[in-house]
Amino acid sequence: MLIREILTLKSDTIYSIEPTDSVESAVAKLVSLGVGSLVVLKNGEMVGLLTERDVMQGMVKQGCDMKDAQVSTIMVTEPVVADADDSVDYARDVMTKSHISHLPILDGLRGIAVLAVLWAHLSPAMPGYPEWLLKARFLHD
Repeated sequence: MLIREILTLKSDTIYSIEPTDSVESAVAKLVSLGVGSLVVLKNGEMVGLLTERDVMQGMVKQGCDMKDAQVSTIMVTEPVVADADDSVDYARDVMTKSHISHLPILDGLRGIAVLAVLWAHLSPAMPGYPEWLLKARFLHD
């Protein structure tokens, strides 16, 4: 099964933030939206990804008071990505091997999507496969 097939069933909403926004506003947005990642956009282009894990690592590296720090100081600037024409198995494998729970999907037709994993280690032999995809959100060009 291709990632594209999963994405056609999902919402077109993607949640984003600017690299110059404060980490405090990013955390507030993550909490209020109930999501674990935000695509970082500059002039409509993806320049990074910010996850809950990035915030926690930033707190350890820069100290707990990060309210005035910019998103750009803790975001992943070169996140692992997949293409909409990659297989679901590929997405599962790359997420498992890279120890990530959010995978930006690049799709020339629809823009950017983000897949979030409920269980990264779910196998095709398990019941409910590929329901390990929790969310897909899109950004339209």
